[in-house]
Amino acid sequence: MHISDGVLPVSITIGGYAASAALTAWSARCTRNEDLPKLAVMTAAFFVASLIHVPFGPTSVHLLIPGLTGALLGPSAFLSIGLGLLLQSLLFQFGGLTALGANALMMGLPAVVCGWLFQRFKGTTRKRQMVMGAVAGALGTTLSALILAALLATGGEEFFGVAKIALAAHVPVILIEGAMSAFTIGFLAKVKPALLQPSFRKPAE
Repeated sequence: MHISDGVLPVSITIGGYAASAALTAWSARCTRNEDLPKLAVMTAAFFVASLIHVPFGPTSVHLLIPGLTGALLGPSAFLSIGLGLLLQSLLFQFGGLTALGANALMMGLPAVVCGWLFQRFKGTTRKRQMVMGAVAGALGTTLSALILAALLATGGEEFFGVAKIALAAHVPVILIEGAMSAFTIGFLAKVKPALLQPSFRKPAE
């Protein structure tokens, strides 16, 4: 799902960087020092999960886990995903440095949205939390795929076909991530429920 260098128009590239920089600063201010170990673990999980690419026509698919990352990190998820994408770009040339801002928006925004939804509706029972974990996992990947298609469409008509294929290719990923997130949230709710509690501070603090 990573967008490579040279695909997006310059205006979209610059706008993506500006928006991502603002959101990264906000995410960092929301992150408490005591939550850095959890952020590091989720960044590593995102880094590894999205390294495994499966070719699908002119594009490829891989696990994204924005929904799970958002459910566990809340606003800090944008910082986590941004760091993971930066390391992937520098170490493995996945995506591109010029497209880093757009890639961060594509995966970071859904993570923040899903994190809010999870905390808002997760309830107090393990079953409810598993259901909301499944919703967050599936929704995060769905939103990322939609943003990817929209960004590719800005590259011109020659990318319309790729955008449609990318959407179709991520349908099985959406199902897999929904199930995986439900299992993970259910396991944590049983053995370490404190990890599912909100863990962020207000930016004004």
